[in-house]
Amino acid sequence: MIIQTIVKKNAYYDSVTLMLLSRELKKLEGVEEILVGMGTDLNIELVQNLGLFSGELESITSNDLFISAKFDETRTNLEAIEAAFVEQLNKTDQKEADDDYQPPTLKSALQYLPDANMVVVSVPGQSAADVVDEALDNDLHVMLFSDNVSVEDELRLKQKAVNKGLLVMGPDCGTAIINGAPLCFANAVRRGRIGVVGASGTGTQEVTVQIHQMGGGLSQVIGTGGRDLKEEIGGLMMIQGFQALIDDPETDLIVLISKPPAASVAEKIYRIARQSAKPVVIDFIGGDRAAIEAVGAIACISLEDAARKAMAKLNGQKVADFVGFSLPEAEIEQIVDKAVATLKPDQTELRALFTGGTLADEAMKLLGGRYAIYSNIPLSPEMAIENMPDQKGHLCLDLGEDRFTRGRPHPMIDPQTRTEFFRSHVDEQTAVILVDVVLGFGSHADPAGAVVDSVREVRKRLGKVGREVVVVASVCGTDLDSQNLERSVRALESEGVIVMPSNAQAVRLTDRVFQRLEKGN
Repeated sequence: MIIQTIVKKNAYYDSVTLMLLSRELKKLEGVEEILVGMGTDLNIELVQNLGLFSGELESITSNDLFISAKFDETRTNLEAIEAAFVEQLNKTDQKEADDDYQPPTLKSALQYLPDANMVVVSVPGQSAADVVDEALDNDLHVMLFSDNVSVEDELRLKQKAVNKGLLVMGPDCGTAIINGAPLCFANAVRRGRIGVVGASGTGTQEVTVQIHQMGGGLSQVIGTGGRDLKEEIGGLMMIQGFQALIDDPETDLIVLISKPPAASVAEKIYRIARQSAKPVVIDFIGGDRAAIEAVGAIACISLEDAARKAMAKLNGQKVADFVGFSLPEAEIEQIVDKAVATLKPDQTELRALFTGGTLADEAMKLLGGRYAIYSNIPLSPEMAIENMPDQKGHLCLDLGEDRFTRGRPHPMIDPQTRTEFFRSHVDEQTAVILVDVVLGFGSHADPAGAVVDSVREVRKRLGKVGREVVVVASVCGTDLDSQNLERSVRALESEGVIVMPSNAQAVRLTDRVFQRLEKGN
């Protein structure tokens, strides 16, 4: 094996495009490892970690593109790798050429669309603040998809936006639906009378798709970014969005979604909720229910529960906690009986592999204190994944968290990360694999198919030692999404996956299986 590098000076492509190119080039015969990227400090560190560093990278800059590969020179060569890179790049360029005009600067974008009132910003974090400043100076609302923006810049930009009566959704804001237009990771849902402000991407998606599936619709879905409700930011966009929906004549009911906010921020939000003439449903996941109800708002126990309560309140029906299943209890027991019957006595562990961080967090909170669950987003410090002894015990992962996306696309875009965890962390002691399947704009073309492939592979591996495994899934999507909810469910069920109508119900079913296992079947 040899390691060689190509450097292309001043050749910029976005990181997601280059990460997907890396994946395709790694399939070439004779290539053991390869990385295509811009010469940033992060990518150089990745090159070193992969053992692909060579002298050509010594003087590279962040404006330069590189291809660094380890390959068998008897089976391929650098020229063939470069030719394959150019071929894949041309396919990408042709696709972009077939799409709408993509202006290179904000100024040219405004010349092309002079009536636009919003901009989506997805540039390296260190450059994002300047672009947002320019957008706000042009009186544009902003959806800031970029991450790695400093807290200081976020606070300054949001204060500027509030003073101008504008939105800055983000940084790291992945989901919004404005005037019916889905932005970044969002689902195709009908218009309606429910407005949402969410600090969570997949949490917001789960609520909106559940509302759609129950026959409701959305007026506006406003994102805030994950840090917005922390003390340092003060909930500026949650409050801005909340007040905008109160004033919106097309919104009759408001849903707020977030992890529990800082106490001072919660107090501000509760003050507005108390004074709102419109009903307010609040899901501060795992937060203080009594404090929410004390201001006349409707508290929730899950994301699905938030959607159900919003629909019930809107339709003048009784509002009550939903703690069970859509299926009759007898059918649930039959499902559990069948699942448990396939397992051996020493199969006792959970592997929850989520692409949505809020869905993973909700899963652990719904399972409560009944199980010790290790995670990269643990509910308590001692349950951090680093403390997991030899991969033994229950595990719940947010595979979209930064440590798993360095140098590669988010798993909602490219399922390969989860595929690898199916291979590395599902073993003979695994009883249940719990997964989310997130459809919609921005997501992989067939996330259900990727799960099916992984399930088929793991069952074949475990079957060699006489083992089966229970796989439970929920699909966050609608009939209007390009991946199609019904088609995705059918694909999963055809491979023996138990598909539940929501993340909460999938978690409850998983809990039932483990309760039965603890009782000795």
